[in-house]
Amino acid sequence: MTFPGFEMHGHDETIHEHEHLHVTHHAKGGPSGEVEHLAAVHSHRHNHAALEHAHSSHQNPTREHEHEGHIHNHSHPTRS
Repeated sequence: MTFPGFEMHGHDETIHEHEHLHVTHHAKGGPSGEVEHLAAVHSHRHNHAALEHAHSSHQNPTREHEHEGHIHNHSHPTRS
């Protein structure tokens, strides 16, 4: 399935480093079971496996990638 303005393309596998923002839920307890959000930032080298996908054009690919949610294997950050 394709969408207007989406271009199918591929990315080679790569290893790089940038900051990651993590948000966790901390159960504070109490009578109403309050939960708070705790944020932390760290940086480490990690991989991105080869990928083929389609999306609208990037304005700034590097900056936009930093703000996309994605999952990494933290036990082996440079292997998928």
